[in-house]
Amino acid sequence: MSTSTAPLVRPATAADMAAVTQIYAYEVLHGLATFEEIPPDEAEMTGRFDALRAGGFPYLVAEIDGVVMGYAYAGPYRVRPAYRHSIESSVYVDAAARGRGVGRALLAALVAACEDKEWAQMVAVIGNSENHGSIQLHAGRGFHLTGTLQAVGFKLGQWVDTVIMQRALRNTLNK
Repeated sequence: MSTSTAPLVRPATAADMAAVTQIYAYEVLHGLATFEEIPPDEAEMTGRFDALRAGGFPYLVAEIDGVVMGYAYAGPYRVRPAYRHSIESSVYVDAAARGRGVGRALLAALVAACEDKEWAQMVAVIGNSENHGSIQLHAGRGFHLTGTLQAVGFKLGQWVDTVIMQRALRNTLNK
């Protein structure tokens, strides 16, 4: 794999779910970005993909040299109707591609895909307050820190914080 090729971001397809499943499984087993502890299989990941797409949410992948090296999607922030104008972002990058602009390209494309829709706010729920890469990634796309929930998860033998960041997608807030 070339180290100079820029990531190509495109809408995900069902054919991408094997790669998405592998990227996510690694994070489930070895990382703190998600609080899931048992990696879902490809059928489950495909079901999640289908549900998001059926709901009108964007789901993207980033390729380098034709290989899926990351993915990002938006989904409901919460299911109650009053939250319908807020969405949550998720970005996952293959461990072998970190530091190569994959996350940056995915998050930029995800924000752009959401800005012309009915959503007003995007929330990032970042596992692990020590995840400086993800926090900096989101800050670079206009997210601001709204708070840290301390020691709300226990994974890989340690208590883990959750960092909440947020950005406006449209200037429609009535404060």
